[in-house]
Amino acid sequence: MALIAPRVAPALPPEDALALQRALDGGTDITVFVDGTVHRLPPQARDTVVDLLARFSRGEAVTVSSVEEMLTTSQAAELAGISHTYLRNMTDRGEIPVEYRGTHRRIRLAAIMGWLEGQKKKRAAAEAAGEAADGGTSAGESGE
Repeated sequence: MALIAPRVAPALPPEDALALQRALDGGTDITVFVDGTVHRLPPQARDTVVDLLARFSRGEAVTVSSVEEMLTTSQAAELAGISHTYLRNMTDRGEIPVEYRGTHRRIRLAAIMGWLEGQKKKRAAAEAAGEAADGGTSAGESGE
């Protein structure tokens, strides 16, 4: 797994910070342009961008990093709708990747979501195979 190093941006020069602070004061419309195209950010992203700009406007240096949500085995089992013991056994077999924090297992949210998606595809394939074996008819359609 490749880790992306955090990006550190130095504080803005005082005159730029002051201009940004003036622009943010009382403003409610934050518009993002990417290659000349306007993009509306979802509320969480908008709030994060505004917070970043506010920190710059106060003359602060800023570090940007990403955090992947890690779950305890209990949280992951509850999300997946399986028992804690069954989940631990799957991690022991390597079916779901696990990381250790000391002696505690942690599972990435993306790993559980990927496993759930795989289960969904297996069920759909099994149902399709069952329908093909039945010739596409159910018991009520057999005409008997």
